[in-house]
Amino acid sequence: MNTKFIVNDYALIWNLLFQASISDSLSKLKAKLWDTYKEEYNKTYQDKQEIMKDYKNFIPNDDTIYNVVIDNKYYDKIKRQAEKYRLEIMNLWDKNKKETNYLMEKVVRMEIPEYTFFTVNKELGVIDHPMRGSMIIGKKIDMKNPLMILYEITMNIVMNNIKVYEEKQKDFKKAIVELAVLNEYATKLNNRSCYLSGDPRLLSLKRWIYPYWLMYLGIEKKDFPTYMMRDKISFEIDKYAYEKELKKMNLEEFIDFCIRNQKYIIRDGKM
Repeated sequence: MNTKFIVNDYALIWNLLFQASISDSLSKLKAKLWDTYKEEYNKTYQDKQEIMKDYKNFIPNDDTIYNVVIDNKYYDKIKRQAEKYRLEIMNLWDKNKKETNYLMEKVVRMEIPEYTFFTVNKELGVIDHPMRGSMIIGKKIDMKNPLMILYEITMNIVMNNIKVYEEKQKDFKKAIVELAVLNEYATKLNNRSCYLSGDPRLLSLKRWIYPYWLMYLGIEKKDFPTYMMRDKISFEIDKYAYEKELKKMNLEEFIDFCIRNQKYIIRDGKM
């Protein structure tokens, strides 16, 4: 999976203007801009998609707001912080690139586009996925568990590269993406099972899907007990026919399979 990590003035300023204020200085600057350039401020809100789409060639219809922010002495400090944050996120990503490539190639098995990560100030507390191939990242890295932000970024990527499902099918999508990212990927990164992690509301559904998930991963039936012990998830192996075709599917096809066959997968009729 190819990636670029950049600090872009327009993306950074847009988020400073339209996300929560991170300091009194910024709050005062935004208030002044609103009082002085209300019409221009409102129009700037519409720039987000265009910036993400083609940041190299983006030229605002009206650059008044951007120029005022760039000329403010406070902006230099914010941009330096964003540059430092870019290096932190990029280093974390590069350090775990082998496992991330394994996830995308061997587990997700779908074509993921090159991603441009627009790093902004981490105090903004934002991870935003405005369009396929682009993401805004501005969230603190938990020093006790720095991988948490990696999981969140990767969950966003996978969720947004899989089709949209009907409301009643969304739990299947999220549960299976969690199996891929928060469970299988996290297990690879931590060298220990993380299969009980994720949204507690989806745990029962993931337990029902789990036997088929092992088949999807290409685990042979004779090895099921080893994985069941590792992940602390048990099921009666002999009651499951081995679905050989699952290991040939990609993640979206596997979600479709589970939705089509949910009355067999959820064997007691409950979730």
